[in-house]
Amino acid sequence: MNILFYISAAAAIICTIMMVIARNIVHSLLFLIVSFFSVSVVMFIIGAPFVAALEVIIYAGAIMVLFVFVIMMLNLSIEENREKNLMKPKVWIAPSFISIVLFAEMVYMLNAQATQTIGMKIVLPVTVGKLMFTKYILVVELAAFLLMAGIIGAYHIGQREKMIYHRYLKNEN
Repeated sequence: MNILFYISAAAAIICTIMMVIARNIVHSLLFLIVSFFSVSVVMFIIGAPFVAALEVIIYAGAIMVLFVFVIMMLNLSIEENREKNLMKPKVWIAPSFISIVLFAEMVYMLNAQATQTIGMKIVLPVTVGKLMFTKYILVVELAAFLLMAGIIGAYHIGQREKMIYHRYLKNEN
């Protein structure tokens, strides 16, 4: 099981990196779907089959299909799908610094702790629900806030792009 855990974790990391650097937006979505599946396998191995099932059903299933439909609806070409300013080095300095700090912290924490085996423990949906709406309510609310910001951003982009780029609304003179 340990080797499967490491393979899935490596696949998740590689696919996430490929999702960020891919030039084609559809390829980015496919890499993200594979990353979600890999994270689902990791969750199943560490003893959270309910979270693994939710990962597949909600993220890899529903949300990614929604993303694919939005991209197809907006009809974005390769030149329009990425802002050219995002590829400049000065934009990547702060996120790179934060990533390096977090990676160093993770390596320190892994080396500081004594090695212990991870035992399988079944996590029931009732337990997940109770934790989500009691102990982790702030995280749930932050996730809801981020989703709402994404919806508003998608609506804004869709309204702006619909008048200019949508193939069914173009005036054919």
